[in-house]
Amino acid sequence: MAEQDEELYGDKLVRILAAIWGEGFLSPGGRDEVARLVAGCDLIGKSVLDIGCGAGGIDIALVESHGAGYVTGIDVEDGVIGHARRLVERRGLTDRIGLTKVAPGPLPFPPGTFDIVFSKDSIVHIPDKHALMREVFRVLRPGGWFIASDWLIGHDGTPSPAMAAYIAAEGLDFGMASPARYADAMHKAGFEQVSTISRNTWYRDVAKAELERLRGPLGAEVTRELGADFVAHNVEIWERMVPVLEAGEHCPTHLKARKPA
Repeated sequence: MAEQDEELYGDKLVRILAAIWGEGFLSPGGRDEVARLVAGCDLIGKSVLDIGCGAGGIDIALVESHGAGYVTGIDVEDGVIGHARRLVERRGLTDRIGLTKVAPGPLPFPPGTFDIVFSKDSIVHIPDKHALMREVFRVLRPGGWFIASDWLIGHDGTPSPAMAAYIAAEGLDFGMASPARYADAMHKAGFEQVSTISRNTWYRDVAKAELERLRGPLGAEVTRELGADFVAHNVEIWERMVPVLEAGEHCPTHLKARKPA
């Protein structure tokens, strides 16, 4: 959620998002939102694939708080993988979490490898949702679950000028889709028990509080470390994001589906 370095999620971006959302997290809600996502699903001892593991906080939460047996975290950028590896090593979890850089495209795993495929606010970067859901279905074991959250747009038409301005300010390769398109992709891949649950109301209020923190002491603190221009750019992103959250066009959503047993 900021200006692009050599990688989309460069070091400065990882550091400011950690200041806002917690160490190792590149999307909102931290461990509490991870817990809401996996509620009702038994992860104890399970093999989990995390698509877009980012800086590692999610994978640590899946192991420490939810008892996942082994988490394979994948991402497409060296920088965030490096952050994640350092964090996992500090927590002494290298025997429970493996982190791998992958190329965009088909998942590099045999069919039926994982009990759970998880993702938190990262598949927004994958434009072809139908191809993605086919791959998720393929690598899941029968009876396995796809559990994710993502940043969705409320429709599949042309974004409003406000939404377009927000996406442009982000400077990231967002391939946003509607809840209907996600649901269609999951159904067509073969999933059952498909659900999409909007988190717009929750994040609308959280984002306003985050903006005030960036305008206040938190912003002053990270300015000393990251520079005034970088922080001002992120304030602008939040200022453009809050209106499209209030309008409902930007709708973070929980996604869940089961591969038939």
